[in-house]
Amino acid sequence: MKTFTPEFIRAIPKTDLHLHLDGSLRLKTLIELARKAKVKLPSYTEAGLRKLVFKDTYKDLPEYLHGFMYTCSVLQDLDNLSRVSEELVEDNAAEGVRYIEVRFAPQLHVTPATSVRDVVRAVAQGLSAGAKAHNATRSVRIGKDIPFRFGLILCAMRRFKRGMSPYFADLLRLMEYAPKDDVYAAASLELVRAGVELAREGLPVVGFDLAGEEAGYPPADHWRAYKYAHDHFIRKTVHAGEAYGPESIWQAITQCHANRIGHGTFLFAHGMIKDPEIKDRQKYVEDLANYLASQRIGIEVCVTSNLQTIPSIRSISQHPVRKMIEYGLSVSICTDNRLVSNTTVSRELQLVAESARVTREELRRLVFAGFKGCFFPGTFNERRSFVEAAAARYDALERRMLPSAD
Repeated sequence: MKTFTPEFIRAIPKTDLHLHLDGSLRLKTLIELARKAKVKLPSYTEAGLRKLVFKDTYKDLPEYLHGFMYTCSVLQDLDNLSRVSEELVEDNAAEGVRYIEVRFAPQLHVTPATSVRDVVRAVAQGLSAGAKAHNATRSVRIGKDIPFRFGLILCAMRRFKRGMSPYFADLLRLMEYAPKDDVYAAASLELVRAGVELAREGLPVVGFDLAGEEAGYPPADHWRAYKYAHDHFIRKTVHAGEAYGPESIWQAITQCHANRIGHGTFLFAHGMIKDPEIKDRQKYVEDLANYLASQRIGIEVCVTSNLQTIPSIRSISQHPVRKMIEYGLSVSICTDNRLVSNTTVSRELQLVAESARVTREELRRLVFAGFKGCFFPGTFNERRSFVEAAAARYDALERRMLPSAD
């Protein structure tokens, strides 16, 4: 087992494939935007917000989610969306991340004066500005560094309430007498249709996601939206196995055509299987894990977030990431929410490398699972060239900073 220095982890090119925009603002920016928008915060200092809202540990998921009330409140403005998106690129680029897929629920940020398309364009504009600044640096121009690239993942909600946004309030009013599941499904289908149109316009909309309360709100309820994405060459990821069992993961694959799984934390939790027809539960999860591995269906692992939101996982030693690695799964290490989880890609990789005692080759596979499994906004050959450039830089840094063999 090799000890990897923080300097090496920070220097190597990395990705973040599971990155929520509204959970990844700078605290300083949140405070500034809240003051301008007259959004009441529990504190107007970074230390105060770290103590009261954005903590290192949370007692439960509702406490973890509480902070989104404040971040979403300041993201009802297109300029603010562009600004925090640009800063997100800056923060990632500063720690060696060279590719991100930013996921967000545009319908949460719609106002009476703006549309889903306006929201997506504003986020894309900010990300483009941040990437352009990095790509104009001398180190990129002379080939000593690689460019920064990004994609957008539009995130539908498993369930929502009127107070979450004017869009959701209007939809619930229009479909007042429809079953709630039909309303939620209608919102996801409308979102993916907008995403396909924007992708045709040239925006880097590369993926579609489903987030929110998992138990009781299965991904299959949104199969029409996922089929539409599938039929129009939009890649798919699903929050699954985060708060529910292995069956949720299988449903995401078979009924939603998932190319990747968000979290997948309870992949091996055979005791959570509810289908009475599954007699050998242990074999079911083993078959599922081997299927994921053989089909290279990626798992977006967010260790710190899981420790903060899943009470049954009390320490990193209880997290299944080591088992995922041993099964040969395509595991990419992600942040989930940089602000809410107070983390970075470098921190997450360091945590996994030390706690899961990964070898040099295992670390390389973790890093390049992100590059190889990304929903790259370009051709296959362009993605291959990008991955090759990242590999060349990684190998050069490894030779220079980790000269001795395992």
